[in-house]
Amino acid sequence: MEQIFQGIKVVELASVLAGPAVGMFFAELGAQVVKIENKLTGGDVTRSWKLPNEQKEHPVSAYYASLNYGKQAMMADLKDPEDYQKVVEFIKEADIVISNFLESTAIKLRVDLETIKRINPTVIFGQIIGYRSNPQRPAFDAVLQAELGYISMNGTEDGHPVKMPVALVDVIAAHQLKEGILTALWQREKTGKGAYVEVALDEAALTALVNQASNYLMNDHVAKRMGTKHPNIAPYGEMVITKDGKELILAIGSDKQFERLFNMLNLYFHLDFKNFETNFQRLANRSELHQVLKDVVSQIKAKELFTNFARLEIPFGVIRNIKEVFQQRAYQSLVLNEFKEIERKCVSSVAFHIFTSETNSAEK
Repeated sequence: MEQIFQGIKVVELASVLAGPAVGMFFAELGAQVVKIENKLTGGDVTRSWKLPNEQKEHPVSAYYASLNYGKQAMMADLKDPEDYQKVVEFIKEADIVISNFLESTAIKLRVDLETIKRINPTVIFGQIIGYRSNPQRPAFDAVLQAELGYISMNGTEDGHPVKMPVALVDVIAAHQLKEGILTALWQREKTGKGAYVEVALDEAALTALVNQASNYLMNDHVAKRMGTKHPNIAPYGEMVITKDGKELILAIGSDKQFERLFNMLNLYFHLDFKNFETNFQRLANRSELHQVLKDVVSQIKAKELFTNFARLEIPFGVIRNIKEVFQQRAYQSLVLNEFKEIERKCVSSVAFHIFTSETNSAEK
């Protein structure tokens, strides 16, 4: 990826996930990112968040590595005058400051918005807060997933509610803050003025409810646990197992796709097509359809099924664990090795590719 932000300077006063994810984005694309960590507590708390089988001698955890690629880490005690002055010198030259301090803490440490603006009037100050209505309340991803509806609709119908296995709310908030900072940078190009960009974790989580939110707001539909299934489309998210034990997921998004699936699997031996021709009908008869799909696919080997699905452009996916994902050659370019000297790797935070108008298809 081209070093688009070369010459941009970022001071990261944030820790854990959301703020550091924003800093890593800029670091990956060429910015100089100085990460300020509290030397009195051993730095960012995620340095010590190691799995039970991680080697203790590693100076950082895999968790820390996943969010701090390409940064210059600086241990500092902001209450110490000498350390504080060093940080101030970085802030004076910074284009962007990222923080997730509670306001009361930031004021005590003299890294609050008003102080930063006096130090550097044209800086873009990016702030992560927990709750819009109560900024002083500490916010944690599992709690936010619970309070913003995610856990209530995640899991199987007959099982317990579960949370996403990544800190999804933090990831969403990081993307929101990136968008806000980039917008403010563009605005500064035109006006020369700095800006304050604030993202609340609870509001970021709410925006990502998308169709589940609209299903409620427009139809009073309260999402329930459906496993992998989709509330608006069928068979979408239905899982089936082939004769040789491969687990698949179907993602049929149109009536034409379903018709091809119906004919390919010879479902007319089991179902009357007239009762499943439209998505509305398939939703109404979803359980019956899923049972037939499971029974039929269980008699077909994966290779034959994959070949026919690909030929007929029927959307499906093989269910992989994370090891199997990273064994795919297609994703090797997204593995970053900045921490290789201590056997730390991470996945890139950048998944877009920019092609100029002069770039032809062969060059892509």
